[in-house]
Amino acid sequence: MTATQESQDVTAASGEPRTINLITAVTEALHEEMERDSRVVLFGQDVGARGGVFMATAGLQASFGKQRVFDTPLSEAAIVGAAVGMAVRGLRPVAEIQFADYMGPGFDQIISQAAKMRYRSGGQYTAPLVIRTPSGGGVKGGHHHSQSPESYYTHTPGLKVVMPSTPYDAKGLLKAAIRGEDPVIFFEPKRLYRASKGEVPGHDYTVKIGEAAIRREGTDLSLIGYGGVMPDLERAADALEAEGVSVEVIDLRSLVPWDKALVVDSVQKTGRAVLVSEAPRISNFMGEVAYSIQEAAFDSLLAPVGQVAGFDIPYPYVQDKIYLPGPNRITAACVQALNY
Repeated sequence: MTATQESQDVTAASGEPRTINLITAVTEALHEEMERDSRVVLFGQDVGARGGVFMATAGLQASFGKQRVFDTPLSEAAIVGAAVGMAVRGLRPVAEIQFADYMGPGFDQIISQAAKMRYRSGGQYTAPLVIRTPSGGGVKGGHHHSQSPESYYTHTPGLKVVMPSTPYDAKGLLKAAIRGEDPVIFFEPKRLYRASKGEVPGHDYTVKIGEAAIRREGTDLSLIGYGGVMPDLERAADALEAEGVSVEVIDLRSLVPWDKALVVDSVQKTGRAVLVSEAPRISNFMGEVAYSIQEAAFDSLLAPVGQVAGFDIPYPYVQDKIYLPGPNRITAACVQALNY
């Protein structure tokens, strides 16, 4: 779906479209899915009366009661383990891990239980659960509140991994995740919670997991990212287009599955690609995207595939602007590709 197509979808909605921010889109998706399906339950640290550390679940306990929206002990292993058990028994659990950095204690339950349930049972059981978690930097949270650990989970067969950057996508993808039959790790870029604003329809809709979005079309270079870096991609594209460079901006939105066909088609058209994420460079998911590009579009490349990422250090407390890719580093990588 292109950005233009997305706008048309919103305009064609049966209800009036509204401009909201990303965190409100998450809250609305949860509320509507709980209203639609009595099997949906929400839980995690402080998600009940307080509404979560970022207020994503504010008001939901009052609307649906303490049996469906409840607080848990400070134990990620228990949160994920309970979610797996609920999912196997027929519920649709949505578990919140307060920060993506805290998912470690629940790692075994995610990769050894949730991800394997369909396969180890020969299809007799599934684990249709969603783990929501704020991810990434940009809020000066330091190295225990700002990491981007998505690559750990993209490496695990059986999981779907999603990271939206717009309110439209956040709402539509979260609804799709809750309705699906597979475990989904739903990363929410915390620096976009209130910074990202956009129109959403007034009617029920979903966004298919696994389809990327073309945010702007171009012919000279493909600029590809996801999550919190997307506004920086747009700023870099603006700077380049002011110099006469036509940039195609692609938002992956979904990492597993990811839209290889759309990316390859774009690079075959432009001949150049720069990949951007804020996770550390080593074993970055964008390395898989780069390999797939050179495998499928090698003869079309006019320059090596570029990559802009975070540095291979623990996330720094105060040097957010240095650590994060930012429009300057992105633009420099694009210029290097254009001048190759």
